[in-house]
Amino acid sequence: MRTAIVLLLMLAAAAVVGSLIPQIPNSPQRVAAYQIDHPLWAKLWQAAGFFDVFGSWWFALITTLLFVSLVACLLPRSRAMIRAARAKPIHARELDAFPAFAERRVAMPPEAAAAGAATALRHKRYRVELDTSAGSVAAEKGALREIGSLAFHWAFLLLLIAVIVGKGTGYVGHATIVEGYGWTDAQFNYDGDLRTGRFFGGNFSGTQIQLQNFEDNFRTSGIPMDFQSQLTLTAPGGTAEQADVRINHPVVFNGIRIYQFGFGWAPIIQVKRGDTTLFDGPVVLGQTTPPGGNPLAQPWTGFVKLTTLRPQIAIAVRLYPDAGAYLQSLATGVPQPMTQANAPFMDYEVWQGKLLDNSLTTLDTRFMHQTSSGLIGKGWTVDATRGCVISGTSGAIPASVGHVTCPNSGGPATLTMGFPDLRQYTTLQISHDATVPWVLAAAILIVLGLLPALYISRRKVWVRARPDGTGSVLQVGGFALQRKDRFDEEFASLVEAVTTAAGGAITRDSQPASEPDPQPDPQPDPQEVSP
Repeated sequence: MRTAIVLLLMLAAAAVVGSLIPQIPNSPQRVAAYQIDHPLWAKLWQAAGFFDVFGSWWFALITTLLFVSLVACLLPRSRAMIRAARAKPIHARELDAFPAFAERRVAMPPEAAAAGAATALRHKRYRVELDTSAGSVAAEKGALREIGSLAFHWAFLLLLIAVIVGKGTGYVGHATIVEGYGWTDAQFNYDGDLRTGRFFGGNFSGTQIQLQNFEDNFRTSGIPMDFQSQLTLTAPGGTAEQADVRINHPVVFNGIRIYQFGFGWAPIIQVKRGDTTLFDGPVVLGQTTPPGGNPLAQPWTGFVKLTTLRPQIAIAVRLYPDAGAYLQSLATGVPQPMTQANAPFMDYEVWQGKLLDNSLTTLDTRFMHQTSSGLIGKGWTVDATRGCVISGTSGAIPASVGHVTCPNSGGPATLTMGFPDLRQYTTLQISHDATVPWVLAAAILIVLGLLPALYISRRKVWVRARPDGTGSVLQVGGFALQRKDRFDEEFASLVEAVTTAAGGAITRDSQPASEPDPQPDPQPDPQEVSP
């Protein structure tokens, strides 16, 4: 067991290393940044396997040795426990040699006194072995403590195996779904935001998730109260099922667990050149919150990239969901949370040149130049080339925000952008772990195994009754394996109980007097007998 404790400490130290140093499976970008910022340390960590602690050979070796140590310890203990459970308590000889010893004179004869003592010990939940002919009783209790200890360690072993198998054969990813749109559990739909186990076979569930509606509730101070995604879930070849996913209330469906992870805004944007539609769909926006800032008061940013045009074009948009809160922030100088859609508008920038990546969350403008910028509100259509508004400005945004109206249509080659609707999106965490029930069962067994160790102590008690006139002398001895300081009081109670069960204590003076032995008749003296 000492070896197992040392190996556990080594695993804990490895987990600390894996928490402090960025890991390739979780965040390869952070690992790359660390290698650039700290090249010397990065070489040492790379050689030691610290960038992938849980996949390194030495972590696997420690885990294997821990399993071997636990099994090598638990198997002999389990066999010994089974033998002890089957065996009867052993009678002792010299009771006065035990740490706790008492002697009482009782009224019952030895056989009855021993039987009464056995009954009293059974009432105290002792396991009793009675030898009536010898007037001897052997009793013990607390075996559940050893059973609990073994259950704890076996459950811990099961927990380790379940975690390794579950994480090794499962996967965890994030799905971003816009209201009114769907998503299918398949590898290419995760957009790289997916972590698979080392032994995962690539069998995704194929579950289809449709986001019908997303609801969020905030306090007047902007503190979030609740998030809820109303979903339609469909298994391959199955029927649709309605489900609501909320914070701390995941949904289990078709072998996957669906958690509420995040949310945001997704404006519907239409980009055309003449009569040709270049882009039409939702744009998932994100946020960059400064340190100490309120994310609810920050605008949402995103990009539309038109890679088929020559030269290529990118449109960077910045959304303000609540025009009223934005204007109040400008007037008071205090950022106001924008939690609801109220006359939403966006400012945009049009960039032209060569796109270096297709990411919708960043824009590298090293080989691009800005051609125009402007403002667009919900329901507007703008000329993105000139940065002016073509139509849809009536009553959408307060005039104080400002906009420029196009003097003319601009011709058939005009690049136009429309903002017909604003929707919300939800980010769901999708996980598959077939051993979750085993982990739960192991955790319950661990707790149940600890309870006997906290509240149960092993005790052994012996009672012997030997004849003493018409009564008996009752000898009681015992000792405790745990919580020895409490055994003195418990032993006194046991002595009192077995004494009462044996007829009660008596003193030598109160013992009934025995009848005198009959005297033989006196024999005549031979000398006095006459011939």
